[in-house]
Amino acid sequence: MSNIDGAVVDDTVRDMEAEPPSIEAPIGHPKLPGIVEALKGVFDPEIPVNIYELGLIYKIEIDEAENVAIKMTLTAPGCPVAGEMPDQVRDAVSAVEGLGDVDVELVWEPGWNPGLMAETAKLQLGMF
Repeated sequence: MSNIDGAVVDDTVRDMEAEPPSIEAPIGHPKLPGIVEALKGVFDPEIPVNIYELGLIYKIEIDEAENVAIKMTLTAPGCPVAGEMPDQVRDAVSAVEGLGDVDVELVWEPGWNPGLMAETAKLQLGMF
């Protein structure tokens, strides 16, 4: 057990991976941490986990002008928020200081599955 900011945290939980296993992103880009934090603020309304750790974000690209292109999916093609979620993601990422345009593309291939979730998401959903 560890004490982090006054909370007792099981070391197993603290060491869990909060990164989805198969996201494509420019690791090391100075804007990426802000983008990831913005994405972690967007939640699937039916699942109490943010869309980043849920594995709904497949790809993040940042060009030289700091424009961002995101490819994402939903848990199912018939998801009731299919029309709203890309706008929520665009709005959240657009709030990151210093970015240019933000484009969000909804894709269905490959299909989402629970294996795309970060370990922390699986823990939150009781899948361990």
